[in-house]
Amino acid sequence: MPKRHREEPETEFQNIQEQRFQDTKEKLVEETIEDENLIVYEEEKGSPISVQDSESQVKKLEEKVKQLEAEIADYVDTLKRVQAQFENYKKRIKKEFDTFTQISTHKLVKQLLPVLDNLERALSSAESTDDKGKIIEGVKLIYHQFKEALEKEGLKTIDPAGDRFDPYFHEAIMQVESDEHEDNTVVEVFQKGYLINDHLLRPAIVKVSKEVESREQRAEG
Repeated sequence: MPKRHREEPETEFQNIQEQRFQDTKEKLVEETIEDENLIVYEEEKGSPISVQDSESQVKKLEEKVKQLEAEIADYVDTLKRVQAQFENYKKRIKKEFDTFTQISTHKLVKQLLPVLDNLERALSSAESTDDKGKIIEGVKLIYHQFKEALEKEGLKTIDPAGDRFDPYFHEAIMQVESDEHEDNTVVEVFQKGYLINDHLLRPAIVKVSKEVESREQRAEG
């Protein structure tokens, strides 16, 4: 099951600030509407409203408008700062990722340099000797050295001869009737597959067995 990534601190803080801004704005708007409705209601009832009361209501509304404008300006400023912090955070993460990639590449290439050295020695030796045994031994040494370097980086071989066919890890290009194997068994591997850190890098190319058809089945076919 895929892991859920927790929101970054800057994004989470930004969401909280935006929600607080919306809550405050809605509250002030509701209070303003209530005050306006009160004035309209009193006018409709015919209740006497003094000039002093009207001025007081207007002043109260003006103060709330100023308060709202001040809070909006404060939240806008906060959001701008959070946005700037988040942009800096993204740049820092990208830089760290690029550095990590360079270090990983450097490490892998350094591990493969001895393989390159031995290949050069093997080529030089092959040109100066007719002893096939020494050449084969040298190639085997290089092969194991190269494989070991890749395995240190998480490489695993898929060599499924005799295993049941698995469409996720194997790619069947041939089927052959066989009474020596169960149906859908890998009877030959044309090309090995590989995993890297338990993720499929390349499926194995294989030949798969199928049940031998009887004469009756062939006749029906």
